[in-house]
Formats: sequence, structure tokens, C-alpha cells
Amino acid sequence: MGTIKIEIIIGKTAGFCYGVKRAIDGSVKEIENNKKQEVCCLGELVHNKQVISDLEEKGIKFIERIEDVKNENSKVIIRAHGIEKNIYEKAAKNRIDIVDYTCPNVLKIHKMAEDYQRKGYYIFLIGVKKHPEIIGTISYCGENFSLITSEEDIEKSIESFENSNTKKLLVISQTTYSIKKFKNIKKIIEEKISKEIELIIKNTICLATEKRQNETKELSSKVDIMIIIGGKNSSNTKKLYEIALEKCKNAICIETKDELEKVEFTNIRKIGIMAGASTPQKSIDEVIEYLNR
Repeated sequence: MGTIKIEIIIGKTAGFCYGVKRAIDGSVKEIENNKKQEVCCLGELVHNKQVISDLEEKGIKFIERIEDVKNENSKVIIRAHGIEKNIYEKAAKNRIDIVDYTCPNVLKIHKMAEDYQRKGYYIFLIGVKKHPEIIGTISYCGENFSLITSEEDIEKSIESFENSNTKKLLVISQTTYSIKKFKNIKKIIEEKISKEIELIIKNTICLATEKRQNETKELSSKVDIMIIIGGKNSSNTKKLYEIALEKCKNAICIETKDELEKVEFTNIRKIGIMAGASTPQKSIDEVIEYLNR
């Protein structure tokens, strides 16, 4: 019998997005250029243990609160997901030197939320509760806002909006939210909100997320097993896994190649690989190397 040839198809959009690469490259430069200065990062720079571990080895100290900065000579990096508005104010008050690597797409949403709430709009923010990006964006929404995590939250959010006696409504989203869920929520809101209301819906899911989700959907339908690589606490990785499962029942989500040791590859002809926006190329390469062996 001849050897069965297995085809490995790697997603073109797998791995670091622009915002993550910018944050990581910039942080490494800060360490290299500030040998005599303590370099801290407020929260996880990105949601990937391997990346965080590598940056710690290079010399970055990770802190949870701006108050944890004890050294006057410290430089503080702002993570890709962004931070709450009042943290900038605290840093300025305490003369803390900050370097902002918030993703430009996230910063645009912050400005949008702030501008519209000043104009008297109520805001529906679609995203994952307790996600760092959402926590940061909420601080720019003012008092009149509702968080929509899923379709189940729409009714209550509309009720809160109606009770506010506001006649203008803005709908925005977390940059890494599910395209499919966003479209569904958008449709329900449009159906339920009175035509008398000034309704503005902006799809603020970033283009990189949209492309990655679409490619995952397409690739998953063509393979026998779909492997999603990314951090267990990564929101965008979880969504890729959910999308993969819809098209390929044999889909798995792993953080490192070691998790593949328990996977059975019998009767597999085509393997698809996709990785989250915070997944380093090294993790992808190690998975490919394992599969080739």
C-alpha cells in the first residue's frame, strides 16, 4: 500500500493582525531603547500566554493597575485592547510616562462613542462583557448606554433606551465581535426600534477580523479537521473556533502543538489551520512542523 498524502492548508490571514504586531514590535523597541528605565505594561499586551512570557523574558513588567507604578522612572505601555479614560487622567496627574499602543481601530471607536454621547445619543455597545476592549470603550459612552453581549440582551437594552426618553441611538461593536452575530443583532434592532428614532448603526468590527472569520468559514468547509491556534482567553480565537465548528464537526482549538498529541488523525486527508490575531508565527510553525512529522 502507498503512503496516504495529507494536505495541510494554512489560512492566509492566520496570525498577528496589524494592531497586535504594532503593539508587540513597539514594546520590544521600548525595552531596547530604555535599558536604564523600567518598562511596564498595563494589563496583558495581547491575549496570548506565549507572547506575554516572551515579553517578560525580554524585560517587560506586567502590572494590573496604574497605581502599581512605584518607580518614578518607569515607562508604561498601554495594551492593544485599550484602557479606560480615567486611567489616562491618573497617569497625567502622577506624571507617569505612557506609550500608547492601543489598536488604532479601538481608538476610533473611543472617539466615536465620546462624540456621539456628547451629541445626546444613547449608545448600544455590542461585545463581550468584561473584555478589556469593552471595559475601555464603556468609559467613553457616558451614562446613557447598554451593553449587548447576545440577542438575549436586546429587549432589555431597548427598554432602557426608551426609559431614557432619548430620541437618538448609536449602535457600535467590539472590533473582534462575530460578524454573523452582529448582523443578526443589527437586524433585530432595526425591526424593533421605532421609525421616529434617529438610528445610526456602525459596523466597527475591524476588516482583519472580518477577513479572518470569512476565511475560517470557507476553509472549514473544505477539510476533514480544522485546527484553530490561539490563547484560551482570546475572544477572537474563540469566535474562529465557533465558526469552524459550524462547518467542520471535527474542529479543535489549541494553544500549543503539545495539545495535538491527544488528537487522532486517522482517515484524515485534509487539515485546515487558522490562528487568532494574537497568535505568534512561532506557534503556527510548531504546529505545522508537528503535523509534517
